[in-house]
Amino acid sequence: MFLSVFDMFKVGIGPSSSHTMGPMVAAARFLDRLRASPFQAHGLRASLHGSLAFTGVGHATDRATILGLAGFVPETYDAALADAALHDIRQSRHITPPGLSALQFDPERDLAFDYGPALPGHANGMILRATDAQGDVILEETYYSIGGGFVLTATELEDSTGNKKKARADVPFPFETAAEMLAMANDSGLSIAGMKRANELRFRSAAELDRGIARLWEVMSACIDRGMEGTGILPGGLKVRRRAKGIRDQLLAERGLNMQAPHTINDWMSLYAMAVNEENAAGGQVVTAPTNGAAGVVPAVIRYWLDHVPGAAPSRIGEFLLTAAAIGGLCKHNASISGAECGCQAEVGSAAAMGAAGLCAVLGGTPEQVENAAEIALEHHLGMTCDPVRGLVQVPCIERNGLGAIKAVSAASLSMRGDGQHLVSLDVCIETMRQTGRDMHEKYKETSLGGLAVNVPNC
Repeated sequence: MFLSVFDMFKVGIGPSSSHTMGPMVAAARFLDRLRASPFQAHGLRASLHGSLAFTGVGHATDRATILGLAGFVPETYDAALADAALHDIRQSRHITPPGLSALQFDPERDLAFDYGPALPGHANGMILRATDAQGDVILEETYYSIGGGFVLTATELEDSTGNKKKARADVPFPFETAAEMLAMANDSGLSIAGMKRANELRFRSAAELDRGIARLWEVMSACIDRGMEGTGILPGGLKVRRRAKGIRDQLLAERGLNMQAPHTINDWMSLYAMAVNEENAAGGQVVTAPTNGAAGVVPAVIRYWLDHVPGAAPSRIGEFLLTAAAIGGLCKHNASISGAECGCQAEVGSAAAMGAAGLCAVLGGTPEQVENAAEIALEHHLGMTCDPVRGLVQVPCIERNGLGAIKAVSAASLSMRGDGQHLVSLDVCIETMRQTGRDMHEKYKETSLGGLAVNVPNC
């Protein structure tokens, strides 16, 4: 099994990796198929299913799908250009993707929210169609947005499920479980980050790897900084006020006062995470970590470490992110990082495990202590539902990232107090998350049909 650090951490846009970035990526892939098709298309249609339908408006899935069909992609997304393109499409009822002629597309008619049963492959499904001059379908593809911005066609999903355990990745350390990871670390004498780096170098040069990791932290850090300066009301209708700047100003004003309580450090951790997720909720640029809904946890733990822990060095951020990516890869490979599939345990829970592992590693933890830190963090998120109020990635998502960061730091600290020996393994914890997600009622898996989403007034 190999998932790159650049698979687990991707630069994108808010508010959701699965509901915003994924549909945009799917649309881009469909355009590639359309350009290669021998048939002349005259129109486009799209239908959203499962969680993409139920929480699509709150997650900007409709907007992302339209913009994806117009040629926008998350990596180079420009908000001003996107707004102008949407206005033109709604006025003209046509889309003109790069490399294709103008295609009929009326957002009111040609983008459908299907609130019936989800498509069979995954809770996040969408079908894209191209039609001829008579309105007959000449090209159709089903896509599944499986979390973290990952997108598979129905065929690819079926193949990946059937072949998951059949072949190992062509990398030096192809661990598929935490137990294998620890055994390989023991045999090689390398850290988890060292093994992960060796795997990455199978596909890119050391310079490319280091530049890419530096770029990830640059975007993460800038997102924290923007979030701590942002003011006003978040979009979507809940009238949620941005709080990060106010919290930061209070914390700065209290510095140097003898009355400051030790637990104030938790407020700093929450601040960094909430700053990221307020930016995400506003549709800003974030890094999936491993998803947008959980994007604040890992950056918050890194910023806490850099700004508040003696001896922290920016030169070791790569070690942190590589370790975190290894843990995130295990969660995704053996369970899920999708809230629509396994609830928020798969998003903030996985993010907390990643953050705990990364912090433990840069604090000098052994591979066993790193695995223990990840397990502690994930274990105490098990069963957490995904129930966003009004389908927006705001309540409870923003504060939940703050608490996830606190749990990650606590888990790393607890692990460092021991020798890595513990009763519950990370593999057992991940498998429990998978089973819990399988058994969880659909209304608690990013449909906004249960939990806080129905018990908090939506206006």
